[in-house]
Amino acid sequence: MITIDHVSKHYQMGSVTVTALQDVSLQVNKGEFVVILGPSGSGKTTLLNMLSALDTPTNGKISINGQDITSASRTDHFKFRRETIGFIFQSFNLFPSLTALENVQFAVDMRGNGNHRNGSRAAAAQEVLTQVGLGQRVRHFPHELSGGEQQRVAIARALAMGNPILLADEPTGELDFRTGIQILQLLQEQALNGKTVLVVTHNREISRVADRVVELSSGQIVRDGPPQGGKAAISDLHW
Repeated sequence: MITIDHVSKHYQMGSVTVTALQDVSLQVNKGEFVVILGPSGSGKTTLLNMLSALDTPTNGKISINGQDITSASRTDHFKFRRETIGFIFQSFNLFPSLTALENVQFAVDMRGNGNHRNGSRAAAAQEVLTQVGLGQRVRHFPHELSGGEQQRVAIARALAMGNPILLADEPTGELDFRTGIQILQLLQEQALNGKTVLVVTHNREISRVADRVVELSSGQIVRDGPPQGGKAAISDLHW
C-alpha cells in the first residue's frame, strides 16, 4: 500500500540546513496498524506530511498503491488527499464557524461519497460522531467544546471520509485515558476492516497495541518491528 524509498527532507533556515528526515525507506501493507514512535523533533510529523502530500521530499520517492505521489501535480495531490487519505491533525484544524456535525459533514461532502445522498450525509456524520462519544454535542461549535472533544471531532471527520489510508498525528494527545482507549479501539477496528492505519506518537505505551512499530530518532529509522514484549491488548494499556 505504501512504499517510501530513500526519502530525505532538508529545510534551509538562513545559512543553516536542517535535516528532518535522512534516507528513510519503509513499506506498509494494506490493513496494517503501524505506530511511528519517537520524541519531538525526530521527524515523525514530517514523515506523515510527506505521506499525505502536504509536503514533498528533498530526495527520494513515495508511492501509494503504486502511484508515485512525489512527482504528482498539485491537482493530483488534492485528488489523492480527497480520495485516499484521512488525516487526523494534532492541531484539529476545525472550521470555527461550523458545528461539530457540519465539520464532519463537510468531509463527507468533499469526498463526494456516492454511498450517501444529500439527505443521508448528515446521518452519516451523526453516526461517526456518536462512535467517538459526541452524539450529544453535534450542534456545538468548536469554541464550545473542550480540547479533547475537538480532537474527537477531528477523528470523526477523518473516519467519515471512508478513505483507505488513515494517518493520525498524536490522536490521543488531548484525551483522557478512558477516551483515548476508545479512540485506539476505533483505529484498531479500522485496520481490522482493511484500512491502513499509521499513528504518530511519542507515547510508547500506545505503540504496544500496534501490529508494527517504526521508531525514529534524529530523522532516521532506528527500529522497525513488532512491539517490544509482543502485541498487547488495549485493555492492558495504562498511561
